[in-house]
Amino acid sequence: MLDDNLTVKKLEIFLAFMKTGTLAGAADQLKLSSVSVHRAIHSLEESLKCPLFRQEGRLLVPLPSARIFEERVEQLLHGLDDAVKVTRETAGLFSSQFKLGALYSLTLNTVPHLIAGLKLRRGDLNIELTLDSNEVLFRKLRELELDAILVSLTQAPQEPEYTALPLFEDQVMLAVPVDSPLADASSINLSTLQNDTFVTLTPGFATYRDSYMAFERAGFTPNVVTQVSDIFSLISMVSAGVGYALLPKRVESVFENKIRMIPMEGLEDIKQRIFMVCLANRERDPRILSCIAECRMSAMEEPGWQGAR
Repeated sequence: MLDDNLTVKKLEIFLAFMKTGTLAGAADQLKLSSVSVHRAIHSLEESLKCPLFRQEGRLLVPLPSARIFEERVEQLLHGLDDAVKVTRETAGLFSSQFKLGALYSLTLNTVPHLIAGLKLRRGDLNIELTLDSNEVLFRKLRELELDAILVSLTQAPQEPEYTALPLFEDQVMLAVPVDSPLADASSINLSTLQNDTFVTLTPGFATYRDSYMAFERAGFTPNVVTQVSDIFSLISMVSAGVGYALLPKRVESVFENKIRMIPMEGLEDIKQRIFMVCLANRERDPRILSCIAECRMSAMEEPGWQGAR
């Protein structure tokens, strides 16, 4: 049975001493004191219950036992490094596979922009994209099914398990068909539409959350005729005249031939704040660091990023 005091750190100190040949050399290489190196070597001999060196004046001269131990320890630490690497890659860490999650609406500009930048930055990355609701994306992030997610939040996550980078803000507006009598309105009071029909996303989506916040502040429960699970189906429903919807402004430029977006009076502060979120304990993953760097670069180059498009 191995002695509990036989640690990887002591083995690394032992190897450093064997390579440099002196206590001072090993101490300088490892940024330790000579006393700490000497103490570690002495403790290692106690754990092994056999001598590794003989004392010649102030020098420690390796015995044959030290030479054979050096050879085997190098093999052991190399094998340990390989085991850690393989384990992390099996878990999806530090591999060339990068799993990005995002809201459907962010595929209009933000996600393509980010992926293009990531491929330029890290050409070896194989990027797998998952589109879903805030709720599902967070669950998959916690379960390590995703490396990073692009989501809409009212504020940055307060839980210490997350690291979040703000990207841009996007105003929530009323969406109506292009041929609607409201299409040319410069603004509208949402409460005047309490007798009209609406379509929404299903619960769990950020746009569902923001829509019901607006309805509550407008003082009525909407007459929702149908709910859908992606924003593109929702836009088609609005365009076909099934009902009005509340949508983020970013969809306007892409679907201006199908819908018109109208600011809502007194509700201008209802905005979607888009964040890139990852797990704090995985923030140093090189792939996630590349994603963070690309997000920061895009935000610096284009204030408001997609929100300004």
